[in-house]
Amino acid sequence: MPRLLFGYFAKRIALSALLIELSLCIPVVMTSIFHYLPPTAVRGGLLWPALLGTLPTVLYIALPIATGVAIMLEFIRMSSDGMIAVLYSLRLSVWAICMPAVAVSLGATGIGYAISSYIAPAYVGQMHDVIYVIRNSLNHRMLEPAQFYTFASGTRTLYFQRWQSPDVALGMFIHEFDTEKQEERVITAAQTEFRRNDKGVVLVMSKGSIETRKQGSLSIRGANFDEYVMPIDMQGTGGMPKRGWRGVFEVPGAEFFAERTADIHDPQRLAEWTSEAAKRIGIPVLSFVHALFGIALVLAVSSATGRGSSATTLTLLAVPAAHIAILIGAETLVRKDIQLVWVIAAAILAELAVALFLLQRENATRRGGPPAMDPMVKTIPASGT
Repeated sequence: MPRLLFGYFAKRIALSALLIELSLCIPVVMTSIFHYLPPTAVRGGLLWPALLGTLPTVLYIALPIATGVAIMLEFIRMSSDGMIAVLYSLRLSVWAICMPAVAVSLGATGIGYAISSYIAPAYVGQMHDVIYVIRNSLNHRMLEPAQFYTFASGTRTLYFQRWQSPDVALGMFIHEFDTEKQEERVITAAQTEFRRNDKGVVLVMSKGSIETRKQGSLSIRGANFDEYVMPIDMQGTGGMPKRGWRGVFEVPGAEFFAERTADIHDPQRLAEWTSEAAKRIGIPVLSFVHALFGIALVLAVSSATGRGSSATTLTLLAVPAAHIAILIGAETLVRKDIQLVWVIAAAILAELAVALFLLQRENATRRGGPPAMDPMVKTIPASGT
């Protein structure tokens, strides 16, 4: 194919794929975020970490659909406009016509592998950190008044009446049990300020009292204070609180494949690793496979001269349907039985084989000259002079 045509078609396909990718990712990401995040999470500053934790994964999962659909739309347009017939008349083979789309799909495949192996693992943990903070009420700006919250494995209970400002609460009540001193404490304060530092949050309580009772004793000691400071394990300025676990989806690059040896004796962990491996390896290459499959379907169903090309609209459903089926299999079926990963691999290879077969058959049909003239199209004899 001439370089000018190659660049023209490649740019059109790449731009269409980018627009489709954005139209797919934005609703999915926002729906996912607001499914997990309560309204108070925005006030707590958790929206941006949740966005960074979700977006890369959605990008590489949706990229094959965007690439495949964009290529199919371009070939449908070329077919309906008669551009395919013009390219055939230039003695270009089917494989030559496919080259711009193949180049874009290979580029998308490379981008997909970079995101799935390095970028997504580096950021996906932030979304799980956000979920961990929400489930354990570790962001003080997410706390609701007139509700009881437990911390430190249930040894500390916190309650306050209302917010005076985003960081100052009124009517604080704290009940805790000190396991080292074996004593129970009840702390009340008229006003409490939540001050963040690198390690967590410090409660600065003003105008309150402390009542202490030793375990097994009936006597209570009380004292009033003007200001009392208490550290609490919540989200500080140093980042999200550390989780006690690390998922396989957070392990990047070559380290991820070395993880399989460590997980081989844990069936659940091994199933999670296999599912993640199926997505990291199988999903990005679908940009190339869906591209060939989509081109093959369009060329097989439509007419090179444009007649009957409206039937190709239904073929647009083939790529998303195949992609969703493979994704569901990699995400759910493989977790139940890791041997089903070979079914996922066979499905990808089968789609590729069908695409190559249809393209080769179309190329053999078109070899040797321009496409056959549609019988409904009448030829107009040239006028003599």
